[in-house]
Amino acid sequence: MSTGAGIRHFDAALPNGITLACRAAGEGPVRALLLHGFPEAAFAWDEVLQRLAPRHAAVAPNLRGYVGSSAPEGDAAYRARHLVADLEALIARLTDGSGEPLPLLVAHDWGGAIAWNLAAQRPDLLRRLLIVNSPHPATFLRELRDDPGQIAASAYMNFLVRPDAPALLAEDDFRRLWPFFGGAAWLDEATRERYREAWRNDGRGLGPMVAWYRASPLRPALAADDAIHRVELPDEAVTVRVPTTVLWGERDVALRPGLLRGLERWVPQLDLRRVPEGTHWLVHEQPGLVAEAIAGQIDAALAGA
Repeated sequence: MSTGAGIRHFDAALPNGITLACRAAGEGPVRALLLHGFPEAAFAWDEVLQRLAPRHAAVAPNLRGYVGSSAPEGDAAYRARHLVADLEALIARLTDGSGEPLPLLVAHDWGGAIAWNLAAQRPDLLRRLLIVNSPHPATFLRELRDDPGQIAASAYMNFLVRPDAPALLAEDDFRRLWPFFGGAAWLDEATRERYREAWRNDGRGLGPMVAWYRASPLRPALAADDAIHRVELPDEAVTVRVPTTVLWGERDVALRPGLLRGLERWVPQLDLRRVPEGTHWLVHEQPGLVAEAIAGQIDAALAGA
């Protein structure tokens, strides 16, 4: 894993009072914004940023609640509308308030949850979308209600929303977190130390990070009156009209293949690229493949394709 050579750091102070700690590489106008998931941080994109740098400038922020960025109190601060507002403001800053759309938004895992929402609600802000192993909200809702396999695969979410989850996850050198990565070959000691720093979170710990789970109703039901049974996602609210590429590692044990079924209903301009040997951690495993996919989408956006 790259140690981050050639990566620049800056803090993006947004009008809503949130500051996002950002990592960047490349010169000239920002062509892509890269969003991480849980339990990661922006450094997960470093090698991709470096591979893109000779051709395109890109930025990867630590999202709200993550290391170096603002972490407001209360679960309500992590609801989707606030996270989307952060992105709207960050894109405005990165495009110098020009009103020009960002060529490409790239997102993995929880970052994808925000990206799907932004693309559906504000298609004027971006030309293209690239998703890496992050389910569309409509298919995720369907599978969490109807598919026993996905319900079982997502059961960990109900652990993460427990009040004692942050303390339990931090015990014994984060013993319960390392298995999320499945014994990955890329997880060397230097990378582990970067994760430890991210999970210490400037002394705030994991609480703000798991608040994303507590603020969302999309998790397996434990009772008949759970919030997921009341969620309604009208097609017009979640349909993404911008050209969208979905890069999907098919060995993802947390997000099952059923999440891709019928996706074109909500993503009419869909380019689905399956990676048979890839897992959920495709950004770490195959940064070259991810960087090439990003560069290709930026080029297409700039060409007006």
